[in-house]
Amino acid sequence: MAPTSETLTAERILEATEEVLRRHGPAKATVVDVARALGVSHGSVYRHFRTKAALREAVTKRWLDRTSGELSGIAAADRDPEARLRDWLTALFAAKRRKAGDDPELFATYTVLTGENGTAVSEHIADLTAQLTRVIQAGAETGSFTAADPEATARAVFQATARFHDPGYAQEWRQEGVEADFEAVVDLLVRGLRA
Repeated sequence: MAPTSETLTAERILEATEEVLRRHGPAKATVVDVARALGVSHGSVYRHFRTKAALREAVTKRWLDRTSGELSGIAAADRDPEARLRDWLTALFAAKRRKAGDDPELFATYTVLTGENGTAVSEHIADLTAQLTRVIQAGAETGSFTAADPEATARAVFQATARFHDPGYAQEWRQEGVEADFEAVVDLLVRGLRA
């Protein structure tokens, strides 16, 4: 293996892993493939990620965190809670559609990986529902929303909109009329939340 001029970091390994997964898919991608792409020994990769499962979990978490990061600014904004809720749900739907449409091979790979990595997925869902809870709590505090239990309400809103963010529904995201369906669900939820 040719020595690499850049320092090997966890981030570089994750970037290379993503590319290897895109090329080979989750069933065939190996740590040796990742090491080869980086020009290092597989032992060097194992110094950063002790097992193949740990590497796959880290790359899955990184992928999911991109969506969480996009949404956190909306959830934290000091704006009208109803507008924030609408914007947050719209951004979530757009992010998931973009991931499925822009890079379908990698999206399919991550669908497999998220099935393997329950911890990363459950942490992602907990983060998203915590963001929603902040928005709904703000609405309850300003009198815009009626929500005796903002956390339970956030979970219900998240579950009610699953068709527009759960990867299991990705095939439906390209169907004609899906945007209108999304708007109808969001309008219904907002009307139900209004004080």
